[in-house]
Amino acid sequence: MSLNDYRQRPEVQARSVELLYDDGLPFRDLNKNGEIDTYEDWRQPVEARVADLLSQMTLDEKAGMLMIDQLNADAGGQVPELAGKLLFEEKMTRFILRNTVTNSPKETDHPFFGAQVTPYEMAQFTNAVQEMCETTRLGIPAIFKSNPRNHFEEGYMGGLDASVGAFSAWPKEAGLAATRDMELIADFARTVASEWVALGIRGMYGYCLDLSTEPRWFRITETFAQDADLVSEIATALVKGIQGETLNHRSVQVTMKHFPGGGPQEGGGDPHFEFGKHQVYPGDNFDYHYRPFVAAIKAGVSSIMPYYGVPVGQRYLPNDVGMSFSKGITTELLREKLGFEGNVNSDTAIATTMPWGVEDKPVAERVAMAINAGVDVLSGFSDNRLMTMLLDSGTISEQRLDQAVSRLLTEQFKLGIFENPFVEPNRAGYILNNRITQAKADAAQRKAIVLLQNRDGVLPMEMPTPKPQPNPFAMLGFHQDSTDEPKIEPVTKQIYVMGMDPEVVGGSDWNEYDVVSGDYDAANGETRPAVPDGTDYVIIRVVIGNNSKIGGGFLPVPDPEELDMIAFSDMEKANSWTVTPSLTDINGVMSEIGADCTILAIRFRQPFVLDEASGLRDAGAIIATFGSSDAALMDVLTGKHAPQGKLPFALAKSAEAILRQHSDVPGYAKEDTLFLFGHGLEY
Repeated sequence: MSLNDYRQRPEVQARSVELLYDDGLPFRDLNKNGEIDTYEDWRQPVEARVADLLSQMTLDEKAGMLMIDQLNADAGGQVPELAGKLLFEEKMTRFILRNTVTNSPKETDHPFFGAQVTPYEMAQFTNAVQEMCETTRLGIPAIFKSNPRNHFEEGYMGGLDASVGAFSAWPKEAGLAATRDMELIADFARTVASEWVALGIRGMYGYCLDLSTEPRWFRITETFAQDADLVSEIATALVKGIQGETLNHRSVQVTMKHFPGGGPQEGGGDPHFEFGKHQVYPGDNFDYHYRPFVAAIKAGVSSIMPYYGVPVGQRYLPNDVGMSFSKGITTELLREKLGFEGNVNSDTAIATTMPWGVEDKPVAERVAMAINAGVDVLSGFSDNRLMTMLLDSGTISEQRLDQAVSRLLTEQFKLGIFENPFVEPNRAGYILNNRITQAKADAAQRKAIVLLQNRDGVLPMEMPTPKPQPNPFAMLGFHQDSTDEPKIEPVTKQIYVMGMDPEVVGGSDWNEYDVVSGDYDAANGETRPAVPDGTDYVIIRVVIGNNSKIGGGFLPVPDPEELDMIAFSDMEKANSWTVTPSLTDINGVMSEIGADCTILAIRFRQPFVLDEASGLRDAGAIIATFGSSDAALMDVLTGKHAPQGKLPFALAKSAEAILRQHSDVPGYAKEDTLFLFGHGLEY
């Protein structure tokens, strides 16, 4: 790498400022002074560029660097009025983007996700904001950041995941881990970077390196596995694939979360809510949970996010406040012990909505405490006046301010956006919606499927004989002697499905099964259709949901008093859990056709308990899915693709086993385990 961090001459683009030339080379005149300043000169080392820009910044411009907040596109990709406020009044350069990017926009004014936009419109929007950034005094470009987007949805997760829309749809995190294929995960990571860069999204709030050791925690759906070594391998592949070997003009910066590991939540609660604000370590396993972050740091991760939770009883002090308020966590452990050199990005709204351990302090004191503890940028915060007041008063020192701003500017320079923050909107349309890319994602969806149980070899299913196809030669008028054709006795097969698309199941890829759907609308007085006589197989996709109204019903969590109810028979009776189809329907179907012909495909959003009382264990075959389409599932069920997935976490035998298990320790005692971590049958 040369001193200026570019391997070759970069592409330089300007829209609202002049290009200046030296020896025939272009440079953006970002501060409009007619000279090539050091920070504008891409030939200079990043360190020198940062120092020069820092020396030209005013206090309120530096304050703006320490904040990131939501900025969505309006319908059609238009820039909302809010952009002007955040850019010109609050002096901000970092924004959280939540719009759904889709080929067929419908929603035009969602209060949280904004309007749905096309890839072209999203690229136009990020370009327009970058053009506005050029007009600011110093022309500092913006970074748009987003939660993960590239995952097939089996139940939407509200504010935690962005909708997949037009992006390639891969398995969820646990599904990627179930493949145990690091090259596949590296390919996934490179694909993510390509698609995001095409839209001008250059930062990711992901991925979660939390370990899935507490089965009651609803955010396990965002985690990869219970095993620190496996997650460490995955973390390395993700950083190298999404960021590259080093941050560069083709990178998406990665913010790994939630340091030092958000898995061991007390009783399965989540610190988005006060009842879940504690992280506990009854198995004395604190160090185990931050091991994946060690791997990410070694791989060069650009940013790390601490979680909201309070690390109860741990040796890094203070241990009675949220992670971002603890200098022991964000500075002594993360920086001094583990050697992290990037920037620390707080979780959203720690200063206002989830200030655990400092609830009695005013917002200004919370902000100062977080920055002084080691946080470089506050998420969900956009009050420059308050930030400047803290700086003017010396509550946050100039040295600490410059340290944080330098870290943030370093990231922006390395991403190459000081030279060219713009993208080609027409290119965005074909980088996304790419069939070849989706074919790779489909292969990953198949590989992520785990076969838990296969009694009497019910799988793979026998397929019907292929339907006769029109002879192309006969259609053109050529004579063909029908006596030359082999006589094949036709075999038909009938399938009864629930929770699946009958048109997909009956598709020609599997020789056109006769399909009957058992889905119905009970709210409109309908009842479940009976399983027809002669049915060969039943396939039921089982999805778990929540209908709790805590937190405004925004996050899919159960009521606090029902956190322990993750056994299927308990969830069926609970007020804030939903099992679809119901156990009554599932067991009714099995009694009609026989359990041995029933195939259950269960979406394990968490390590739910297949308790004996539920009757689900009686099924002939049980499949675990982690973000796979009906087509991917059919490929595995029919044997077109053999099952290869391995469980990313153990499954307990009973609800009581969950209560006996330590929140910070992976797995269960042997006598409490139904399926081990790594279990997965093959044909």
